[in-house]
Amino acid sequence: MREETLWIIDDDMVSQFAIKYKIGQSYPNNRVSTFYSVQEALAALKECMDGKLEFPEKVLLDLGLPVLTGWHFLQELEKIRGNINPFEIYIVSAFSNSMDRKRAKDHSLVKGYFEKPLDNFAVDQIFMSR
Repeated sequence: MREETLWIIDDDMVSQFAIKYKIGQSYPNNRVSTFYSVQEALAALKECMDGKLEFPEKVLLDLGLPVLTGWHFLQELEKIRGNINPFEIYIVSAFSNSMDRKRAKDHSLVKGYFEKPLDNFAVDQIFMSR
């Protein structure tokens, strides 16, 4: 199985740990970076654009982040998407909000929507999606 770079953008340390653990059980050869805020992730994305970091292949994005939400991250990506390597974005949310689910399903940058905690089926969906 091919090694991929994965970003987790989530302000909850426990959720980050649980997601990393679940992924590590079935897909241990991936490089996982974690970000506690959209601002941190956008700064890392700038470093990718400058050639200092490798672009991720997949991003797991929580919507309910303080200050700038996951929706803000998606808005910023829309502004620069022609200038970056494409990557898959999956929403991972603790709250099953039908409006957010529909909005994510209709969003051109979002590949999937999963509820926390991730189960084995969700992790397989994320990694077998190519």
